Amino acid sequence: MVNILVVIVGALMVGVSVVLGVFAILTLGGLVVILAAVIGVRVWWLQRKMRKQFASGAGEQSSKTGGVEIIEGEYHEISTRKRGGPESKS
Repeated sequence: MVNILVVIVGALMVGVSVVLGVFAILTLGGLVVILAAVIGVRVWWLQRKMRKQFASGAGEQSSKTGGVEIIEGEYHEISTRKRGGPESKS
């Protein structure tokens, strides 16, 4: 009689554990989906904002908003080795 009661209680506990596990997985999965959607919308919004800024002219926007300014220029490499030294054997 006690053995039958132990089997019934054990089966009920396994069933409750499975049901709670399914709800826990669904809850965590839902939170992950919501978080991914929020991050995706934020990334899309920032990309859209940046595209719009570059399309309307980065120079005009940067002076108005105090943003990043691009400086163009040239450079020349200057050698610091002396001629006729131990490295330049002819």
